[in-house]
Amino acid sequence: MAEKDYYDVLGVSRTASKDDIKKAYRRLAMKYHPDMNKDNTKVAEEKFKDISEAYEVLMDDEKRARYDQFGVEGVQSTFRTGGFDWSDFTHFQDISDLFGSMGFGSRGSIFDDLFGRPAQRGPAEGRSLRYDIEVSLKDVAKGAEKDIRVPHTVQCKTCNGVGAKPGDFRTCPTCKGAGQVQRAQRRGSTSFVTITGCPTCGGRGKEITRPCPTCGGAGVTQTVSTIKVSIPKGADEGMRLRIRGAGEASPDGGPPGDLFVVLHMQDDPTFHREGNDLYIDARISITQAALGDEIRVPTPEGDAIVKIPPGTQNGTLFRLKGKGLPNLRGHGQGDQFVRVIVEIPTKLTSAQRELLKKFADLSGEKGFKKSFFDGYG
Repeated sequence: MAEKDYYDVLGVSRTASKDDIKKAYRRLAMKYHPDMNKDNTKVAEEKFKDISEAYEVLMDDEKRARYDQFGVEGVQSTFRTGGFDWSDFTHFQDISDLFGSMGFGSRGSIFDDLFGRPAQRGPAEGRSLRYDIEVSLKDVAKGAEKDIRVPHTVQCKTCNGVGAKPGDFRTCPTCKGAGQVQRAQRRGSTSFVTITGCPTCGGRGKEITRPCPTCGGAGVTQTVSTIKVSIPKGADEGMRLRIRGAGEASPDGGPPGDLFVVLHMQDDPTFHREGNDLYIDARISITQAALGDEIRVPTPEGDAIVKIPPGTQNGTLFRLKGKGLPNLRGHGQGDQFVRVIVEIPTKLTSAQRELLKKFADLSGEKGFKKSFFDGYG
């Protein structure tokens, strides 16, 4: 199956500005919203998923840069496992609820931004966390799994996140239990109503009369979780892996935040990396360089043999095709380059010196003895 092109999905050029992307998305979102396509809901829903996925990537500078370089695989780790998790789309009442279920931030922010009117806000999502981890060249060459221990908050088990035991709270007097407050406004000849979370109860609709003894009314408690992180083949410095729901618990009953694992490459004592290609220096003697030889060099997959032809010069590069790192997108593999460093001996035995003098004579190197060999002792 051909890889989807996010620019084609939105019908914009690869140099499109954020305003152009936003306009294209707004037009397509209205066109393919399933509520607008009752006769062909399944097709419309698939279209809507594609344009929403494209919008999230292209409106984020970091994701867009990774997508431009690596394609869809470069940004898959920022979505839920296997790409977008569209289970949130299965049950929605109207377009406001639908945007609220998308991974762009709060319901109000995306809805206000695109359609110019407020949307009803629900429980806030918990804070996302960041965890930095160092990985080795071997990890990204073959892929790896790492266990990390992450401190974070979880919903209090004693009060189930409400902050009080059953019956130890009352209806909020400000919002009357709605969790929201409305305010009428007028702009020119247009009247409209803004809806915001209740400042008194924080959107819960209830006030705590006696705090939960376990969490002290916070609704959350601290814990440390061991989380398995999969390091993809070909990963590079600064890559972010997103783990849904592994962040902080929501303070008001919403979904937990996410965990972003940021990869950092450890310095490797043997290999120098440039993209998916690897470079290594191999030292050979002057006789190996002059007469030729076969040398054994390390690669990420084990040792390999490099043939040194007679007359090889210092600094010559030899290419081992396909011995580099895997492509993050899963297509092909980089190469490994071996640079030979011809070592000149710093001390010679008498026998070695005599042999080299004879070699110089046979080569017609006049006056060479005094200027070079007589300096060795």
